[in-house]
Amino acid sequence: MNKSATSLLFVGLLATAVPVAKAQKAASEAEAVQQTVTAFFDGMRRGDSTAVRRTLAPAAVFHGFGGKPGQPPTLEIESINGFLKAVGTPHPAVWDERVTFERVLIDANLASVWAPYEFYLGSKFSHCGYDSFQLVKLADGWKIAHIIDTRRKEKCK
Repeated sequence: MNKSATSLLFVGLLATAVPVAKAQKAASEAEAVQQTVTAFFDGMRRGDSTAVRRTLAPAAVFHGFGGKPGQPPTLEIESINGFLKAVGTPHPAVWDERVTFERVLIDANLASVWAPYEFYLGSKFSHCGYDSFQLVKLADGWKIAHIIDTRRKEKCK
């Protein structure tokens, strides 16, 4: 093979390798984001507020969006410390939020997760909705900076 054909082959291989490497990095970052969200819910299921706290960025914010049937929805700010205290306080039934990762978007150190969920108290269905997570990549990995969710009892799977 002559020198110019070898050079063209090498350039062609590099051109195909770069997109593959970027796709692999994007997939591994998406997996890392999902692992953080999964760790949040695993900690919640175990009643382990310390494990849940490890998934949160400093100054994280929680919002809930919902309301009573027949009334306009309301946006509520939830206390992180109150949530963590509730998670860590023994309760009769396991808090089991089952999410499906519908979409994970990442740009540099910012990620957004869109995830439908069903919430169970033990084995009893409670409510459903969508979780929207905003995560940031800090020195120690992906952390949840914001959670907002919808909550309803009807029109669930």
